[in-house]
Amino acid sequence: MSHAEFLRRVTLDESLSDAIRRDYTTADLTDQERVMLDYVAKLTKHPVRVMREDIDGLREAGFDDQGILQINLIASWFNYINRVADGLGVGRE
Repeated sequence: MSHAEFLRRVTLDESLSDAIRRDYTTADLTDQERVMLDYVAKLTKHPVRVMREDIDGLREAGFDDQGILQINLIASWFNYINRVADGLGVGRE
């Protein structure tokens, strides 16, 4: 199942999942959701650039330590699974 399909099933909001899939930065999101997805995008694309300020931004947006850990673990898990699939050529045919 694709990430977009997973999101659609979890949120039951097809238009939101489509908007996020196209470009989350233009989707109708709360400030908290945008901060979270900015962090996830940075963790995905430039993990060595994640700094304490990024974590502080999540806290300022209302996430506690458990929420920040969950965001990090879920994003990291999806990144890991993508790397495994890419490394095996899954979905390229």
